[in-house]
Amino acid sequence: MPQNLDLVTTPQTTADPPAKTTQFATFGAGCFWGVEAFFREIPGVVDVTVGYSGGRTENPTYRQVCSHTTGHAEVARVEYDPSVVSYEQLLAAFWENHDPTQLNRQGPDFGDQYRSVIYFYTPEQETAAHASKAALDAAHRFKRPIVTQIVPAETFYPAEDYHQRYFEKHGLASCHI
Repeated sequence: MPQNLDLVTTPQTTADPPAKTTQFATFGAGCFWGVEAFFREIPGVVDVTVGYSGGRTENPTYRQVCSHTTGHAEVARVEYDPSVVSYEQLLAAFWENHDPTQLNRQGPDFGDQYRSVIYFYTPEQETAAHASKAALDAAHRFKRPIVTQIVPAETFYPAEDYHQRYFEKHGLASCHI
C-alpha cells in the first residue's frame, strides 16, 4: 500500500547558526605585499585585501600612487574574526613586522606611499592603537621615535588584481625587508 508522503513530517530545526561577525583593521607598513603575507598567517584573519587609502585621488592606480601625487598609502585591509584574534593581537603583529621609526619608507622602499599608518574604524580601535604605541614608547623598544600615524579610516580602494596575494601567485615567501 503506497504511503501518502504529503502527511509525513520530518522534524526540522529552524534555528540558524549564529551570524558570523567580522571586523576590519587597516594598516600601512611599507610594501603591501609583505604586509598582506604576514597578516594572512594569523589564525582568525579571514581575508586580507591590499589597496590604497589616505589620499585625495579617487580609484587610484598603482602607477599613480607611486608617482607621489595622490597622497595614498599602500595598505592592507584585514578582515578578522574577533572571537579568534583580537585587534590588540593584530596591532602586535603590525609593530613586530616593520620598522615604525622610518618616515615614509621601509627598507629600500621609500616614498609617502610606504608610510607607517594605522587606520581605525571605531573609538575602541583608536584607543587600542594609541595605547599600544604608548606602551612601545614607554618600553623604549625602538632607538628612534615611532612615526606611525594613527588616523580615522578613510575610503579604501582595492589595488589591482595582480597585487592581491602577490607572493602566493609568484611563489615567493617574503619581501626583501
